Formats: sequence, structure tokens, C-alpha cells
Amino acid sequence: MFFGVSAILYIPVFIVNISLTFTIIFLERKNPQSTYAWLLFLWMVPILGFLFYLLFSQNLTKRKIFRYNTPENIRYHHMLRQQQRLLSEIISINPDSPIEKYRHSIEFHLRVSQSLYTNDNDVEIFTDGHDKFAALFDAMELAKDSIHVEYYIIKNDSLALKMIDILTRKALEGVEVRLLFDAMGGRYLPRSVIDPFISAGGQIGEFFPSKFKMLNFRVNYRNHRKIVVIDGKTGFVGGFNVGNEYLGLNARMGYWRDTHLKITGSSAYELQLRFLLDWRASSSEELLIDDKKISRYFPPIPQKNGAGIQIVSSGPDKVNQQIKQGFLRMITTAESYILIQSPYFVPDESILEALKIALLSGIDVRIMIPNKPDHVFIYWATLAYVGELVEYGAKIFIYENGFLHTKTIVVDDSVCSVGSCNFDIRSFRLNFETNAFIYDQKVATKLKNIFVDDIKYCTYYDRELYQNRSNAIKMKESISRLFSPLL
Repeated sequence: MFFGVSAILYIPVFIVNISLTFTIIFLERKNPQSTYAWLLFLWMVPILGFLFYLLFSQNLTKRKIFRYNTPENIRYHHMLRQQQRLLSEIISINPDSPIEKYRHSIEFHLRVSQSLYTNDNDVEIFTDGHDKFAALFDAMELAKDSIHVEYYIIKNDSLALKMIDILTRKALEGVEVRLLFDAMGGRYLPRSVIDPFISAGGQIGEFFPSKFKMLNFRVNYRNHRKIVVIDGKTGFVGGFNVGNEYLGLNARMGYWRDTHLKITGSSAYELQLRFLLDWRASSSEELLIDDKKISRYFPPIPQKNGAGIQIVSSGPDKVNQQIKQGFLRMITTAESYILIQSPYFVPDESILEALKIALLSGIDVRIMIPNKPDHVFIYWATLAYVGELVEYGAKIFIYENGFLHTKTIVVDDSVCSVGSCNFDIRSFRLNFETNAFIYDQKVATKLKNIFVDDIKYCTYYDRELYQNRSNAIKMKESISRLFSPLL
């Protein structure tokens, strides 16, 4: 009798699993890694697997979340075509131009990411939360026209309250202030904190909010960007969110080691555009159709010689994984060394193979990861992947002075990238991210020196340590790696 009832109950579950299997394989057209992981999870945990699939596996590539209207399309694509022609003219007139070294990388991001190249930027690097937020708050205090703030996480603590207090005062002074945060990352911000800011004239935007208090069907797709633009001329981008833990005040995580940039120059335009598109998607407010507002948000900037930068954004709404492909371009063109710092190192096959090829070609590959997991499964998967690269000769460093949250890559003292994108499948495919790709020897050398200085606080994870790890650790790594496309 019991087995008869069990069989009857299992039949609809079996039918649902078969239907979902067909959908995953033939209709969703997912990456093979992701497909295998979902199928395994679905058949190991049938009912829970089905619910997880509904929550975490929507296809956003066919949705026009961030759209240009027709006048914007005409104007922006005209600028892109102009720049492509200009690059070709520079190279044909002067083959020894410094741009020649980066020409194909610049053209790649122009075509795939529609990212304009500017070379008049001053770049300031912050590695400590106190320094970063002091510079950010000083810049906010000096704002005369507009402040646009976009963060993945804004905590309900003293640092966040200080920032919102500054924004509230600036709104009362007549500065146009907009604050955009991710619905999940800002879920602990109470109305009592936000209401005075709104009453002062500030505006709030929430990315992918849920209609249901405890259930968000787009929970798997988060706006992970960290962008601030002040008066259209000064931009901040990098890895710091807003909260006391990013000042190293969380006892469990300890000192917070991150990297953030202050960019003064024309690349602030690209950060501004990114913010305005995200704002439109979150609030439906049209800001780019009025010529007066366009000139306001993109004011004239005196031209000068400076760092070459492209601001590149990616997300699950795109077929191409632009930031990951930019990393691949950097890795495959490296001639001397590759330095990577990331809190999570869960690469897909393309990044993993590119790093192996670089190692086998004699390139010095060094990767730094934290010793403290804030997501335990991702931590074990990270150890599995760096361990595999150890066998190919990679030098792995485990940061011991608190938590390493920085997301940087530096190649050959010449090109580097800093932003919100981790070296993991989630950041490549599922999160909305923004990185600055920088073509400048001074900036790249500074980041290299920062990496070298961080080594003083690291344990060298050599082949002997990797091979002598316990069987329990090996099992955790294997299980976590198996489901890494879903992490």
C-alpha cells in the first residue's frame, strides 16, 4: 500500500522533472556547464530543484532592461562610429602611437560593449575603506549640481547614515540627488532612514524590487555595481559597498581590503551614462531626452593628457559576457605576468583554459584570494580551482590580514581592470557589473606594487600544501566545484 501511494505521488514529480529537463536542454540554450549542474540538482532533489529553478534561472537576455530611446541611439552610435574611424586614422598616420598597443582591445570594447575610449583621466586608487569614504564624502560636500549614487549594498549603520545625511543636506541646498540601490542589498534600509532624504527633495530608486515581501522571483539577478558620479565630472567605481564592515568594523571579517577608483575626466561621462540607464530601468524616469539635461549631466571637461580608460558593463540581459571577455583579452595577450585579486575565484572553462595556456607559455600568473569565507561553498570551489592552477605553476597567495574583497587584474605594467566584477561565474553571467579597463603604465604599476605589498600578509599556497590537504577538504572542494555554475 505504502509503495503504491509513493509511486502515485512520484509520477507527477517525474513528469515535471522530464518537462523541465526538456526545457533546460532544448529551449533555454544554457551554457553546458550550467545545464549539467541544473540537471544534476534537479534529479538529486526533485521538488526543491524545481522551485530553485523557478527562482534562480530566468532568462533575461531577451529583455530590454536598459534601453536607449531613438534620439539617444542615433547620437551615441554616431559617437561610436566616429571613434572607430578615429582609431583607424591614428594608427594609419602614426603606427608608433601608444594606442597601437591597445588598439584591438579598445576596438573590441567599442564593438561589443559600446564603450567609448577616453584618455584625459586622472585616477586615484583607494585600498582602505576610511580613505575611500573620506574622499567620497569630501567630493559630495563640494557638489554644486548633481550627485548620483548607485550601490549594491547599503547597510543600516553609522556609515550609511552619514552618507544619507550628507545627501539629505545637499538636496536641501538644491543639488539634484539620486540614490539607487539593489532591492536585496538595500533590504535592511528602513523607511525612517529614507523618508527625511525624500522629504528634502532626494530621489530613491530600487533595482528589481519584489511585489512580495518575502519572495523575489529575480533574486538571482542582482545589480552588483558600485558607482557614484558628482557634477558629471568626477566618478567613483570599484568594490566597496556602504557599511561599517567595509571600514573593517566587523569582528568576524576583520580588516576589509578592497580597491576603489576615483576618476576625474571624460570617463566620468561613461559612469554617468551607466547610472542614468540603471536609473531609468528602476524608476522609469526619462532623463536623456531633454537637451538641457544632457548638457547638464555631461558638462564640458577641459581636455588634458591622462590615463586611457573604457568603462565596461555587463549583465544577464546580454548574450556576450563583456567584462569576462575583456579579462580573456588581457590574459591571452599577456607577455610577462598576470596578477589577479578576487574574493571568489570560480572561473568558467574559457578563463581556466586561458590561464593554463598562459602558464604553459611561461607567463608568471599570480592569484590572491582571502583566507576567510563569507560564502562557504564558493570558498571551497575557489580552493579547488586555484589548486588545479597550482599544478600548472600558478603562484597562489592566501590573504591573512582580514578579508580580501578587491577585484583587480593587472597585465604587463600596461593594462589593468578594477571594478565590481569578481572572477566567478556568477559575476560573469548573472550579476550586473561595471569595471574600468585602464590602459596606462602608471596606474598598472601602482596596482602591481599594491599586489606585491599585499603579499607580505599572505600565506603562499604551494603544491605541497595543496597536495597534503585532508580528505575532508577534498570532498568539500569536489562537491562545491560540481555545483559551481549555480553558485
